[in-house]
Amino acid sequence: MDDAKKKIRVLIAKPGMDGHDRGAKLLTLGLRDAGMEVIYTGIKQTPETILATVVEEDVDVVGLSCLSGAHNYYFPEVVRLLREKGMDKVMVIGGGIIPDDDIPSLKEKGIKEIFGPGSRMKDIAAFIREHL
Repeated sequence: MDDAKKKIRVLIAKPGMDGHDRGAKLLTLGLRDAGMEVIYTGIKQTPETILATVVEEDVDVVGLSCLSGAHNYYFPEVVRLLREKGMDKVMVIGGGIIPDDDIPSLKEKGIKEIFGPGSRMKDIAAFIREHL
């Protein structure tokens, strides 16, 4: 398939012990409806299993969702593993309940953007398209 026609491939993952996945499931459906191919890993993923899925599925974007407060560990750890594997071009975005004070640090560690509650699906899809 021609690169210009290649669908954007997105992996949605829930790292850690967070079992709340309603937002991640809605994001999966919304991005699919926006014309992207979306893979959802399910809950309770480790950074290593997320990395393995990124490699296996050859995704362009990883969307991490966290409501447990462990985002300061899991989000940067996924970025670190991707960089270690030479996958710097995979864009990582995050969402969930992320305090505003944590967002600058997460961005410094390689998270491209954070989308919190109330983010509009069309804005998330547009951000992905604009930044790939």
